[in-house]
Amino acid sequence: MTLSVLVNVSFKFGTALKSLATGIIVCHNHPSGNINLSNQDKLITNRIKEIGQLLEIRLLDHLIITPFDSYVSMSDENLI
Repeated sequence: MTLSVLVNVSFKFGTALKSLATGIIVCHNHPSGNINLSNQDKLITNRIKEIGQLLEIRLLDHLIITPFDSYVSMSDENLI
């Protein structure tokens, strides 16, 4: 069974704007322990990056973590 969650991008950037941030790092978990990037992970990352460019807030990284002490950095994978 695959679960998905809606991402409220405007909430993320609302917080960044209130903080006068010039860059953000976003993170979410894969409770299943699967460290592989899904198409949805890539799509939401691109959406966050595009909105950030409009607001002049750079997306520095998108981290995906698991409960097994593993993670993937989209920046390290050259996906940002």
